[in-house]
Amino acid sequence: MTRLALATLAVLALTLTGCAPSTATDAGSPATELEPQTLSVYAAASLTGAFDALAVLLEDENPGIDVQVTYDGSATLATQIRAGAPADVFASADQINLQPLASAGYTGPATLFAGNTLRIAVAPGNPLKIENLEDLARPGVITVLCAAQVPCGAASATLLANAGVTLTPASEEQNVTAVVTKIAGGEADAGLVYTTDVAANPGRVEGVTPAGADAVVGHYPIAVVQGSAHAAAAQAFVDLVLSPAGQAVLAAHGFLAP
Repeated sequence: MTRLALATLAVLALTLTGCAPSTATDAGSPATELEPQTLSVYAAASLTGAFDALAVLLEDENPGIDVQVTYDGSATLATQIRAGAPADVFASADQINLQPLASAGYTGPATLFAGNTLRIAVAPGNPLKIENLEDLARPGVITVLCAAQVPCGAASATLLANAGVTLTPASEEQNVTAVVTKIAGGEADAGLVYTTDVAANPGRVEGVTPAGADAVVGHYPIAVVQGSAHAAAAQAFVDLVLSPAGQAVLAAHGFLAP
């Protein structure tokens, strides 16, 4: 678990005791104890810290539940679910990758639960003095982006187009974590990642907020996968994400309200 996730849990222990949702269907119904089981959550890579913390909260509320979260690009996860991967919950970084699954019956109805914006990630200290989107296209600057089919890639394309900036990235990654890794490892000078990714990697990357970032907001939906063998636990996790306690965890990790 990340240090940020642990810190979040410590704060929640003091401020959110009793706020985590039960498995009740409404406020007037008694909680239903979930049977011991393993819950498989497929989530966008940018959700790593927040969902690690939320998994622990659900496990604490339901002894015997083991939440296993698979993180990757939303497009990759959607493809795996279409192919029959044993996911119980899918949380995407955009509606484009989840809504078609819901429409085709692969998941139940999707609900928006968070928002996110982009930042320019650079090495600590910003040695190349990258201050805006135009600097990403400067000669000698090695810029990496998410691939176009990945939510952060689609958002990056929109942000760059809005600014009238054209560039050829050194590589196009399949998830936003890979972009952070290349910058932190010195393989690239800069890239576009989510605000939450910068917050989750202190000391590894720094962030620069580009003009126009607030106009390109990514909206995150979540849904229970149709035919889940753990439907009650899956719904409990979704309810937790949507609850005040879950929203507090997401806000602590830098996410916007949906």
